[in-house]
Amino acid sequence: MHAFVSTIEMKTDAKGRVSIPKPFRDVLKADGFEGLYCIPSPDGQSLDAGGKRLFAMFEEKLAALDPTSFDYDLLATAFFGESEVLSLDKEGRIVLPQRLKDVAGIDSQIIFVGKGHKFQIWSPERYQAYRAQAVSAARRVLWGDQASVQTVPQP
Repeated sequence: MHAFVSTIEMKTDAKGRVSIPKPFRDVLKADGFEGLYCIPSPDGQSLDAGGKRLFAMFEEKLAALDPTSFDYDLLATAFFGESEVLSLDKEGRIVLPQRLKDVAGIDSQIIFVGKGHKFQIWSPERYQAYRAQAVSAARRVLWGDQASVQTVPQP
């Protein structure tokens, strides 16, 4: 199974294009999708991106709801209404629409973060703060109260 992994920092060029990291393009290609679905993340701090697998996960969530329900309408608006399908040029670059850049606070530096079935696009500043919280919370989830105990000798 192919998965989006790693954290990679990239910079936009003078025309506002940014290269999708090659390992991420390889996962998209294996997924059978030549473009990129891009949507504001539910936390409102970053963008979620991916291929067919990400799109199928949203469709599965929607399929579990009554299509005439308010919940369906909300989720469909948040996903379909806010999504963009971005094309990659022959060098594997995209141009993020200004609307999405504004949501994620992105300027010229971009952090790509693999999340398995998707990847996220962050501004470096926002990601740095989020990463610190995520690592700390992950330690608590994995090790409970022992997460704060120093077990590795420090030099």
